Amino acid sequence: MFQIVFSFTRKTIFCLLMLLFFSSLVAQDSISNVNSANSFRLILPKLDVLVEAAWAKHGMVKSRQSEIDAKQANLISLKRQWSKNIGFQGDYRYGNVVNFSENVSAANTINLASNTTQVNFAVGFFLKFPLFDFYSRQAQIKQAQAEIEQSENVLEFQKFEVKELVIRQYEDLILRQNLLELRIKNMANAVTSKQMAEIEYRNGLIPINEYVRVIDITARMEADFETSKSDFLISKKVLENLTGLTFN
Repeated sequence: MFQIVFSFTRKTIFCLLMLLFFSSLVAQDSISNVNSANSFRLILPKLDVLVEAAWAKHGMVKSRQSEIDAKQANLISLKRQWSKNIGFQGDYRYGNVVNFSENVSAANTINLASNTTQVNFAVGFFLKFPLFDFYSRQAQIKQAQAEIEQSENVLEFQKFEVKELVIRQYEDLILRQNLLELRIKNMANAVTSKQMAEIEYRNGLIPINEYVRVIDITARMEADFETSKSDFLISKKVLENLTGLTFN
């Protein structure tokens, strides 16, 4: 009887030692897995920097800005149209000049003709006041200014939409990153429990149904981790596509 109790005690102590040994290894492996979450932590610029980068990259924002630039140039041209009615005009000619004259008297008629080569030139100043330009100029300028203001309002609305989109995507990325870190910690704990359960099951300390339950929990944790990882990477790529920046 004493020999049986001693043998059982020695087996129990051996199992406990093995459990402690493997627990230490598993704990180290779990800590390593948790620390691997650092590879998913991103160094993100400030939100204002992301918004400015998105504005500079967004096609509609650039198109609206080009439209405003074109209308401002048109306004400048309208304001300078008055100068087309003021100017200098010159004329330069070189060639033969034929003069013909006729002298008629009571007795007879005398015809005189001459042919000379000479240079003729003329310079003059002109000033015009078209009534249509006078009455319509102010109306055209006001219309051009109103079109610029309208385009600027559309641009501001477009920039507002882009900014809102960047903010939403930025917050989504932060959320995905935090969820991924949580999933990594949960998976590390689940893997530790699985390895411990495997040791205990091999030594007959837990029944098969408990071992299967732990394996099932670990599998779900691993699936949650892969899903969170995919969601995180997608959110990261979307924000990079919006801003044209790369996050590490």
